[in-house]
Amino acid sequence: MHVISRKKLREFSEIHGDCDEPLNDWYKVASRASWRSLVEVQDAYPQAEAVGNFTVFNIKGNKYRLIVNIKYKKQIIYIKYILTHAEYDKDNWKNNPYY
Repeated sequence: MHVISRKKLREFSEIHGDCDEPLNDWYKVASRASWRSLVEVQDAYPQAEAVGNFTVFNIKGNKYRLIVNIKYKKQIIYIKYILTHAEYDKDNWKNNPYY
């Protein structure tokens, strides 16, 4: 999978240093994967779930949420949001017109 963009992961890690390693681990797994469906994603990340058009990953024991849009046919992952659990619970990210 081609992940767009790793820069978002680095920027978030600069603010929340405790998630640097978990986000890097996720990036390594995702960029080497060739997922064709959510079921295949869940083989690697059993807690991953579909929420609207997005796939949500729990990062660092559910402290953070990584929200992506996966285009399986094109093998592209678009990173949309990385949020703390509290930010995620506010549901403001769902106001995105692409949700």
